[in-house]
Amino acid sequence: MKIPARALPLAALALVAAGCSTVNPITTQMAYDASDGVSVELGDVTGLNLLVITEAEGSAAVLTGSFKNSGAEDATVAASLDGGSIVSIEIPAGATVRLGGDEGETHVAGTSTAAPGLLQEVLFQTETAGQISEDVPVLDGTLPEYAPELDSL
Repeated sequence: MKIPARALPLAALALVAAGCSTVNPITTQMAYDASDGVSVELGDVTGLNLLVITEAEGSAAVLTGSFKNSGAEDATVAASLDGGSIVSIEIPAGATVRLGGDEGETHVAGTSTAAPGLLQEVLFQTETAGQISEDVPVLDGTLPEYAPELDSL
């Protein structure tokens, strides 16, 4: 069977276009932090959009975000903003627990060790993952969605 000459450029273009994903990874299939906060993997528990909200370094601070437990067993995450006070967070199997200062949210508070705009080391610990240190962005409530968190401090 003979291929028409005008079909060759189309076949070449299709071959070149198909090769793009071989050389360049498809970025929409990559996990990334889509907001201001960071994520942390703690075994079956994932911390999502974690942020520290405070007015200034050395001031009271609150951890915002959420923890999602994708495991079949209930989990406990211990969190500390300042290396001193530790808060235990119970996350039922298959559930998500919101963190923050609003009613119905788990309140993880402490003292900010970094000024807004910088990163603060936050300690997390679970039975399966052990202790993990994560640098979490510090914000000051300038953005309207984070301003109410300062009221809880």
